[in-house]
Amino acid sequence: MRKHFFKGMKDGIPTALGYLSVSFGFGILAVNLGLTIAQSVVMSATNLTSAGQVAGVGIIAAGGTLIEMILTQFVLNVRYSLMGLSLSQKLDSKFNTFHRMVISFGITDENFAVAYSQKGDITPAYMYGMILVSMVGWVFGTLLGAVAGHILPSALTAAMGILVYGMFLAIIIPPSRKSRGILMAVVIGALCSILIKYVFTFISSGFSVIISAVISAAVCALLFPMNDDSESDTPKEGGDA
Repeated sequence: MRKHFFKGMKDGIPTALGYLSVSFGFGILAVNLGLTIAQSVVMSATNLTSAGQVAGVGIIAAGGTLIEMILTQFVLNVRYSLMGLSLSQKLDSKFNTFHRMVISFGITDENFAVAYSQKGDITPAYMYGMILVSMVGWVFGTLLGAVAGHILPSALTAAMGILVYGMFLAIIIPPSRKSRGILMAVVIGALCSILIKYVFTFISSGFSVIISAVISAAVCALLFPMNDDSESDTPKEGGDA
């Protein structure tokens, strides 16, 4: 058990280092939008979802409603449920219901990729070690960013606040270059967001995220459905899903 735990910690170090820099930007963004240092750190410690947290602080800053927050988080984070289902096929017999519930908290895009790439079955100790290290990186980076947001000049913190958005660009650009479907989803989502912000101004920021995500996903599901026998994103005739 100890061996698996420390192996998980070792494998989680690259993720933690990446989280450290990105969450630093989130910490700055959070305090710039009105959260305290403690609130920023607690949010990172209880969520562990970059996109969800960025959207969440935006909704809080805009005075959004609770239902708006719930729907936004559901749309942004529902992919983790799919990752959990896929990862469940690699769990060993020691994974009871309690372990599954605890581990589900730490399933992120990066942690899923690291765990799924492991050979053989995955033990609870391995997952706990990996999640612990990555979580420390995320929370500590948030703390550093939040403190920096209070002591650094506003011009500098405003510039550094774009770090977290740089991560989002780094996520979408590589797959967009390889897949027309993903590229189309990104473009449609961006256009919808711009249209809502400057034309349909009565729509709040939280519902803007929901509407943009649903529209882009729906359009691309029709235009670029997945083939059962091919990974090609060439549209089928008629666009049947």
